[in-house]
Amino acid sequence: MRSENAYGILCGLAAVFIWSAFIIASRFGVRTHLTPWDIVAIRFAVAGAILLPYLIRRGLALERLGWTGLAVIVVGCGAPCVLLVNVGLLFAPAAHAGALYPGGTPLMVAVLAIVFLGETPSPSKAIGLSLIVLGALCLVLGNGGTIGTQQNLGQGLFLAAAFVWGGYTIAMRRAQLDGLHAAAIAAVVSLVLYLPPYLYFNGLRALSAPAAELTLQAIVQGVLTAIVALLLYGRTVSILGATRAAAFVALTPVATAILSIPALGEWPSMADWISIAIVSAGVYIVGGGRLPARIARVNAT
Repeated sequence: MRSENAYGILCGLAAVFIWSAFIIASRFGVRTHLTPWDIVAIRFAVAGAILLPYLIRRGLALERLGWTGLAVIVVGCGAPCVLLVNVGLLFAPAAHAGALYPGGTPLMVAVLAIVFLGETPSPSKAIGLSLIVLGALCLVLGNGGTIGTQQNLGQGLFLAAAFVWGGYTIAMRRAQLDGLHAAAIAAVVSLVLYLPPYLYFNGLRALSAPAAELTLQAIVQGVLTAIVALLLYGRTVSILGATRAAAFVALTPVATAILSIPALGEWPSMADWISIAIVSAGVYIVGGGRLPARIARVNAT
């Protein structure tokens, strides 16, 4: 049992590392030889091609999703969502993306669940959601910045990506799709709809980038993020349970901030670290993490 739990923890940590690596690789790409549109094309050319046989076997699940649900899946897990993150990384650092995209997703899921599923958050979840909002506000308003900067534009795009990912999560839940099936739908439809206009307007411009960079993006974006991370997280859920597995998501903002230092030379400010800590605490609580004993007693009364 201990060895199985250890394996589940390792899978969860590996998924967190991949989610962080996606943001780091995207930020690296847009700062060097690739555009956000290039990176999206690379991601879904690879992921769509790999997942096409799987989708042919499983189908588009239109009987469960409907056309609206299908569109929400594609927007929230496909090219539009990834493009929002990548364009945002032109204006704001990776640490901010880590806090506001994966960190902001539980907030967006909760809001959408209230509106479309009629769910009411528990008192503890409300505390966690409040912390996410507080951390996001601290991040946007921190460092003595003013509203209306280019960095704010990037932060807004990260929150928009969190919103559409939240819609994807709700649609997947309502249709009772597993994560890999939903990802296959998003990847293959993105391949079919995004790649032709991309090639029409950009041709093979992306291939002028160094081969090492193209390989990095293909592996991190198209294989690890789009496929492997989902399988690892699914394995974590099956071993540790959904509540304990969800707590791993809280590590993503911190891991991204830490990895951005050696990988990108981006040092988060003290205000950034405080904001990231607040967001991570909120994500941990929303994911089912335990509240401190004193707060939990008050919360229960």
